[in-house]
Amino acid sequence: MEFQDVVRGRRMVRSFEDRPLPRDVVERILSNAQRAPSAGFSQGWAFVVLEGTRQTQGYWDAVGPDDAEAFRWQDLYRAPLLIVCLSNKKAYLDRYAEPDKGWTDRSEAHWPAPYWDIDTGMAALLMLLTAVDAGLGALFFGVPPEKIATLREAFGIPLELHPIGTVAVGFPKPFDPPSPSLKRGHRPAEEVIHRGRW
Repeated sequence: MEFQDVVRGRRMVRSFEDRPLPRDVVERILSNAQRAPSAGFSQGWAFVVLEGTRQTQGYWDAVGPDDAEAFRWQDLYRAPLLIVCLSNKKAYLDRYAEPDKGWTDRSEAHWPAPYWDIDTGMAALLMLLTAVDAGLGALFFGVPPEKIATLREAFGIPLELHPIGTVAVGFPKPFDPPSPSLKRGHRPAEEVIHRGRW
């Protein structure tokens, strides 16, 4: 698939068929995530990969909606692959305390933004794009803050790793109802892009 087609074809898919993914596709998604850029090549990300109903149901049991049957996107539960994306701030603070960077105080004040979360988000985006390139659907969604502790406990996630979200991947159902948010449309370029100055 041409790159522009991948970009244009990327959308958040919430309705999946209940069928497993080819092993090589799963491995390509994970491998491409590791190609994401990271400040200082810190690579401060980690991923909990859940495949198949037994593993994915454990995720939904831990962090899914309190009223699972009333949840609007029932076919999301069918996604055969869930990837919890975790950022590691300590990896960045440690990396930038090394001699070639030299911020030995490990202060977060040096950082204009939380690059540990940004870089992990870039890894997630590469997963989404790889899924589209493979003819699959994918969705990135957040973990409710009040359920992060439950997620950690359910999957043994260390405290130094912070879940920024989860990527669901699978074969999209032939009719995946569009999100009502899409009615907003894309913002016009002249509102977003400022050439030369604001």
